[in-house]
Amino acid sequence: MMTITIEMIDELKKRANVSFKDAKEALEKYDGDLVEALVYLENNNKFKAFNAGKKEDFLDKVKEVIRKGNNTRFIIRKKERTILNLSLTFTIIVGVFTFHVSLVALIIGLLTGCKFRFEKNSGEDMKVNSILNKVHDNINNFKKDLHDDVPTEKE
Repeated sequence: MMTITIEMIDELKKRANVSFKDAKEALEKYDGDLVEALVYLENNNKFKAFNAGKKEDFLDKVKEVIRKGNNTRFIIRKKERTILNLSLTFTIIVGVFTFHVSLVALIIGLLTGCKFRFEKNSGEDMKVNSILNKVHDNINNFKKDLHDDVPTEKE
């Protein structure tokens, strides 16, 4: 019986894109014959396409992004009243299909004193909210300065 080395197992793993265990078992079954082990793995549908793992990884990442989007809320408030409270996933989908309308609505919202926030379903605050608060404050300061610069009838 031939001794199976780690190099042989690694070579079979690399060529067949199989697990360490499957490579070792195939080599043991065929006494270290790499070609016979490859044929055995192929006949038993143990070969994995080299891009299949990448496709599954991509789909897993997409699912994770959607899950995170569903667990995050996009909230628009004016004063203390909540005007809109939607999942981030839905907000992005609507934003993509109605980009121009959404952009105009966001600008109007900012100019009319609305505050935008992102919150997790758990109520946890997100770092982006500090930036959104600064944008809101800067726009309000700009509006106030603009209003103060406009002469009134009494002047």
